Amino acid sequence: MKKCIALFVFLFGNYLVHAQNMDINILKNINPQNPNNIIWRGATGSAYPVSIGVPAGIWLVATIEGNSTLQQKAYAVGSGVILSAGVAELLKLSVNRARPYTTYPQLIHPFDATESGYSLPSGHVSLAFANATGLALSFKKWYITVPAFTWATAVGYSRLYLGEHYPSDVVIGAAVGSGSAWLSHWLTEKYFQKRKNIRSKR
Repeated sequence: MKKCIALFVFLFGNYLVHAQNMDINILKNINPQNPNNIIWRGATGSAYPVSIGVPAGIWLVATIEGNSTLQQKAYAVGSGVILSAGVAELLKLSVNRARPYTTYPQLIHPFDATESGYSLPSGHVSLAFANATGLALSFKKWYITVPAFTWATAVGYSRLYLGEHYPSDVVIGAAVGSGSAWLSHWLTEKYFQKRKNIRSKR
């Protein structure tokens, strides 16, 4: 039994070392020495305002028009963004992974070395993918889905280009965002359907 445990610890530790090496090697190839590119800075800078502004804008239009269906979509997208922010923050505090430029100061060149918070997962990416997935689930139009995911992917790449996150931070952030959007969309549909059923019985 002790030999089995020792073997597991050895193999798992070896896996973590290789995974970390792959993470940093990919990041080195993306992050330049002077990552001051206006496009990728813009992509990163857009994550929070777009993720908040899009559901808020949908809700405002729905309220002005008195469109309950559109209002439901606003709630679905917005709740996904809020849930993803909460889950991402909990993971950050649980994992406590340092930023790549802190662990590898000679290899990674950040655009902004003063960003606070831990590295895993990427909060910017989780919000962006929550927004994109929420829009895709709610509207199901290619001219909404394609731009939304193109933008979310650009946000993810920008976090690597600017040296703020490992690739695994970005992948996990995307998973957190998409998963949060799926769950919120499902719960919102259930809630509004229940309300509809209650009203129809009156």
